[in-house]
Amino acid sequence: MRGFTLLEILIAVLLLAVGIVGGVAMQLAALRMRHQASLLSQATYVAAGLAERMRANATQMHLADGANPYLMLDYDALAEPDPPAPSALCYGGACDSAQLAMFDLYEAKIQVGQYLPAGRILVCRDGSGKLAWTCGGAAGAPVVVKVGWRGKNPDGTLRKDVGGGYAPAVAMMVGATR
Repeated sequence: MRGFTLLEILIAVLLLAVGIVGGVAMQLAALRMRHQASLLSQATYVAAGLAERMRANATQMHLADGANPYLMLDYDALAEPDPPAPSALCYGGACDSAQLAMFDLYEAKIQVGQYLPAGRILVCRDGSGKLAWTCGGAAGAPVVVKVGWRGKNPDGTLRKDVGGGYAPAVAMMVGATR
């Protein structure tokens, strides 16, 4: 017998189709991972930027916890998509340390809203070392900037963890104050 039978050709085509589908699935997974890595980079950028601004504004950082404007930041871009602008926009003008702190917080909110899908940023005292939105706010605990976002399921609904929420992706320690 010479040549190929119809059965052999069908099996070869089936194997080729399975291989192509597998390759497409791998490409889609790679695209998803690239997107997640990009979001993680953006979250790290936002957290590091705010942490540096906080370190630079030592006057406000050394205030008591109740008076420190940075420790009052808990912004959810899904709940408040357009944060109100502060009274002074410190792009080039002279601002005192309190105005600069409010401007820093505004800039961080804008970045979270622009870079992260349904993002959130929280600044608090937390010595637990866990990626969670709760804060163990003891007076001597370090100040931490936490940034995260709500991912989406393939059907477009917001992804949730077992607790019904989502964990922050980045927690960056600013340092202990006082």
